[in-house]
Amino acid sequence: MTEQDNSGAPVRPALDDDTLAFARRVFQFARAGETAELATLFAQGLPRNLRNERGDSLLMLASYNGHADTTQLLLEQGADPELQNDAGQTPLMGAAFKGDLAIATLLLDHGAQVDGAGPDGKTALMFAAMFNRVEILRLLLERGADAARPDVNGVTAAQAAQKMGAADTYALLA
Repeated sequence: MTEQDNSGAPVRPALDDDTLAFARRVFQFARAGETAELATLFAQGLPRNLRNERGDSLLMLASYNGHADTTQLLLEQGADPELQNDAGQTPLMGAAFKGDLAIATLLLDHGAQVDGAGPDGKTALMFAAMFNRVEILRLLLERGADAARPDVNGVTAAQAAQKMGAADTYALLA
């Protein structure tokens, strides 16, 4: 039987300093692209979709920081490419923002949804458009991204590019 608090929610044990230090180290492995260390931990049962206090998954941290080998390992180990952080962003949106074509391709090849959207309706295409990431924009369009899809405010990728002064992506979308 699980212990419950006054509201009926399960009581979670407090984490000790060693456990918290271990968790910080695991997230740093992802951020720094320490593929071998993560592979060892996965072999010992580390959850693939572990998330930090901001909701960033190991995959989000590895892909956002441009670590293709670590991103590949995480995807091959079953990390969810659609898992959003607390800001509603996916790893593909992060790759689009950063302009990392290799990471974006890897994510798409392993199941990232080309038109996946956060709660605000923004997609990776919109991020690519806003930040003038021409190569990413072309990749997403080639993979079937819907250029006419609006966010929750009715703004399309072309309109977002125009608002941000992203001339190259606006020209491709207009």
